[in-house]
Amino acid sequence: MEIRLAQTSDAAALNDLLQQLGYAQGDNETTADRIENWGKEDSSAVYVAEADGEVLGVIAVHTCPFFERAGSWGRIVALVVDEHARGKGVGADLVAAAEGFATSRGCVRMEVTSNDRRTDAHAFYQGRGYVIQTGKSSRFLRDL
Repeated sequence: MEIRLAQTSDAAALNDLLQQLGYAQGDNETTADRIENWGKEDSSAVYVAEADGEVLGVIAVHTCPFFERAGSWGRIVALVVDEHARGKGVGADLVAAAEGFATSRGCVRMEVTSNDRRTDAHAFYQGRGYVIQTGKSSRFLRDL
């Protein structure tokens, strides 16, 4: 298995992966544009896990400087492993790539959010040292 930066030619595979989590996607061109735009940003990256020419998973990571203190933090924006490849180390390798990207940009902390119903994902993150923040902070959203 190889972890590499996503390419615009991966758009169809990424659409299929995101669909597995219930995120309906538009056309492949729109996703290819997102991949290209993320690749232009020094603070963002999209990695895929590939084996035998098949994309098995994707992770998108973004970094941001703290305002209130020195340093930066990284955020896993999306992580999907193909349902047939789960439990085989694909997600762990993708998270390691995202953490490596963040560390290389001075990040001292990583963040990820996960839907409350995805208990398997919660166990996955906790198994990698991520600490659940339920009851310590709240997330507020507002559409613009």
